[in-house]
Amino acid sequence: MNLLPASAACLALGTLACLLLRRSPVAARSASLGAALLGSGLMLAASAACLAGDAGQAMVLPGPLGAAGFSFRLDPFSALFCGLVSCIALAASVYGLSYASGYDEKAAALGAFYDLFLLAMALVPAADNAFSFLFAWEAMTLSSFFLVTLDHEKASSRRAGYLYFVMSQAGTALIFASFLILWRAAGSLEFAAFRLAGPALPAGAKSAVFLLALAGFGLKAGTVPLHIWLPYAHPAAPSHVSALMSGVMIKTGIYGILLTALGFLGGGPAWWGGLVLGLGAVSSVLGVLYALMEHDLKRLLAFHSVENIGIILMGLGAGMLFSSFELPELALAAYAAGLYHTVNHAVFKSLLFLGAGSVLKAVGTRDMEKMGGLIKNMPATALCFLVGSMAISALPPLNGFMSEWLTFQSLLSGFGLESAAGRLGTLTAAACLALTGGLAAACFVKAFGVTFLALPRSEEALKAVESPAFELWAMAGLAGSCLLLGIMPGPVLRLMHAGLAPLLPAYPLAETPDLAAVGILGTVHPAVLLGMLAGLAAAAWLAVRLYAGPARVRRAPTWACGMPGLTPRMEYTSTAFSKPIRLMFAFLYKPSREIRRERMDQPYFPGAIHYSTEITYVIRERLYRPSVRTMLRGAHLVRGLQAGSVNLYLGYLCATVTLLLIFLIGRAR
Repeated sequence: MNLLPASAACLALGTLACLLLRRSPVAARSASLGAALLGSGLMLAASAACLAGDAGQAMVLPGPLGAAGFSFRLDPFSALFCGLVSCIALAASVYGLSYASGYDEKAAALGAFYDLFLLAMALVPAADNAFSFLFAWEAMTLSSFFLVTLDHEKASSRRAGYLYFVMSQAGTALIFASFLILWRAAGSLEFAAFRLAGPALPAGAKSAVFLLALAGFGLKAGTVPLHIWLPYAHPAAPSHVSALMSGVMIKTGIYGILLTALGFLGGGPAWWGGLVLGLGAVSSVLGVLYALMEHDLKRLLAFHSVENIGIILMGLGAGMLFSSFELPELALAAYAAGLYHTVNHAVFKSLLFLGAGSVLKAVGTRDMEKMGGLIKNMPATALCFLVGSMAISALPPLNGFMSEWLTFQSLLSGFGLESAAGRLGTLTAAACLALTGGLAAACFVKAFGVTFLALPRSEEALKAVESPAFELWAMAGLAGSCLLLGIMPGPVLRLMHAGLAPLLPAYPLAETPDLAAVGILGTVHPAVLLGMLAGLAAAAWLAVRLYAGPARVRRAPTWACGMPGLTPRMEYTSTAFSKPIRLMFAFLYKPSREIRRERMDQPYFPGAIHYSTEITYVIRERLYRPSVRTMLRGAHLVRGLQAGSVNLYLGYLCATVTLLLIFLIGRAR
């Protein structure tokens, strides 16, 4: 049964219903989220059917004004991404049933753009020609832009939206240029023609297509140094939209990179893989380092998206590198590790953004310095956030550990490459992955501890209440998925296996139905690991009960160095916790600080001390700001041509025509 048209129609009708019901916020919200749940469920069923072998999930529509038609079709690779979008959309929509009530004054706009965003995001991987792809890509960009700027009264939201829009359009231009080269070679906009013509392109043209696609899709994915928009746009959107943007929207960039490099071009030289591997290593380290300095909870999570995109790219880059050296088993293992982390990141990052949204709703701020003690009033939210924190920190037996372990296995396999540069590149990337894992764990000790533990730092934190049922159900479902994906990697890896089949037709996929056969799982058995951890915990509890006797409870105030009692001023702050890292990496952060003292009558006892510290975002200051200044100076110079005189404009026109005639006459001679 072909479910793709039904899913698209459901989401499109949800968008239309929100516009018609704009005078009734409750009805608009209900229509939007109902359509989102039904449409995402149908899209998930279509994706599952395709992965099970049904090749009939397709949709064809006529194009406007004689343009190429809209053609969408699911194959196992695109179904993998469509299914991922649908799963996260289901969780975000359940969460939105209660969370979106805080936006009732903008319910129609939020609902319409939310359903349009889901529709476009699902159709991007399903597109079967360049026209359909670019149309869905732009619809995804525009709808998410309006969601980012939903709180347009705030200057920060407007700035974030405009930056996101400008950067996205630059990425689209690069993607369009890569498709243009393929179109000239193929003579058609159909992706099937691209797959035939791409491998036959000259080496220079193939590399140009790859570099254009890597930059265009890498910008959407948030790859350093093209990530500049991401830490601003993701926090500005409503939290269930932030979960979708960070969890799955940026994965469309990963889809585009793989589609172009493997699907259209059939792979390339070793330096392609080395470049992707290097970008991944730099993105992972810089992403986590900047996340450590944040005290805005959602912005911290946004920087961790940059980090995890880097981890994904390390797996994919290693796969491309192994492919160039004709090592199909190792390449398959590396590609599967990258795709596995793509799925895992979507799950735990969505969970963390939903948890952050519940905290924001309860406390009214994203500043962790004004939180604290929330575990007492929000225990279920705290537990779900803790599961997400452990997963993103790659702690066993959760899913983040499994995919990062597989990526480690793949990178360390590079030690057997014949090329010295290849060995050095893979081992350096493995070292970067190890550093990233340690720093991520430190960052989420800070995020969870400062947010949920100790004493409340504000009146709002003291009065916070637990999240509503719909929000908890959505978070609990994602938290359970983190555990299942961690202890049951076999079925997931076989799913990755099936998804890779259209991209790697010459690889021994049929001969290796279980990826353990190529050594990807190493010596780690997740179920055994979970049993060992549970056994150790039970043994420790039993030993305490046997040797210490019955538990004796004695309640006493916490020791406070002789002070009357603990106060929030005694707690570690987010800034203080990350200070050792700030000092260690001062060459990167280039920190500045200001200390201001308010004096009292006594010269040696100040009344108050105000301390503030700032770090420098080197890429923004050294790469983007000079470029923007240069463009603005050029714009001011060109602005002088706009004199407001019609006679002068006619003179410009005559001069231009004259120069063109002279040029054409010269060419004719």
